[in-house]
Amino acid sequence: MPVKAVVDSNIWISGVTATSETAANLIDEWKRGKFKVIISEQQIIEIYEVLTRPKFSLKYGITEKEIRELVQNIKDEAERVTLKGNIELCRDPDDDMILETAIRGKAKYLITGDKDITEDKRISLLLSQHGTTVISLSKFFNLISS
Repeated sequence: MPVKAVVDSNIWISGVTATSETAANLIDEWKRGKFKVIISEQQIIEIYEVLTRPKFSLKYGITEKEIRELVQNIKDEAERVTLKGNIELCRDPDDDMILETAIRGKAKYLITGDKDITEDKRISLLLSQHGTTVISLSKFFNLISS
């Protein structure tokens, strides 16, 4: 059974806009079934709203059709969890959403480069109590590629 992971929104966005080759490759590996994505409806909405901003379509040439296809693929293939909004640990409420997604989805990994998450010992402790490890994009990619 593939390992379960939460992919932070900024990694999804970097992968779609091809600003990170590793992020784009990670999305490809997910589509190939190398790991199982855990996601919440709130995160799907966040990804969609960011990618449909006019500056993204202009700068990166992303079409509405491509964005809809990605979102539909996520809805079809990812394991979705329902959030209660009862975690308030981060400076950014969107980060709390990611933490709760990892915990509720029983994710083995939370893939992120967000320093608010990676450098906060309280967050690492909370997640480790639930069996989740915070991991960088490159380390996770190497893990699933080996």
